[in-house]
Amino acid sequence: MTFLHQHASEIARLTFEHLWLTFFAMALAAAVGIPTGILLTRHERLAKPIITIANIIQVIPSLALFGLLLPVPWLGENAARLAILALTGYALLPILRSTYAGIRSVDPALIDVAAAMGMTPTQRLLKVELPLGASVILAGLRTATVTCVGVATIAAAIGAGGLGELIFRGVASVDNGLVLAGAIPAALLALIADSALGLLEKKLTIRHT
Repeated sequence: MTFLHQHASEIARLTFEHLWLTFFAMALAAAVGIPTGILLTRHERLAKPIITIANIIQVIPSLALFGLLLPVPWLGENAARLAILALTGYALLPILRSTYAGIRSVDPALIDVAAAMGMTPTQRLLKVELPLGASVILAGLRTATVTCVGVATIAAAIGAGGLGELIFRGVASVDNGLVLAGAIPAALLALIADSALGLLEKKLTIRHT
């Protein structure tokens, strides 16, 4: 507790960095994962290979992935840019898979009815498929967010900042206070994000039942 009081400004700064990395990684992952998941429902032959590629990225150890990206031109020159791309890779699979599963879970009869009413494919997507699959998609976003918050602590290993700085410093100096000063806020961020998205998911589930 003494450390928390004495280093409150540093913890606040690193927490902001952690949030910044997570937010941009999640925004990029959602911008790629959701449209790709929708595309895969229209082109089923592509689903297996693309989801397999996302699976491969997911199973690469986080520190190894950061290390593999370091020599990449332009990317490795900026630690934050590299961290955001790596975090995007880890967040991509849950979002991609949940979007694909959410759209496919919609009753085909409802889609047929929408088509019979004269809806265009875009209208069917926006007015039928996405609203009905939203709770499943949000479940994937929850998983991706929690994963992203946790893996973002590794970003400190390449100088990208975040709460991992305190954890690494604490491990190096065998100081449990430093480790907890980084781990506790990171855990709280993950819990808050998961709870907020969980409430949204619950509301959508109730609305569509």
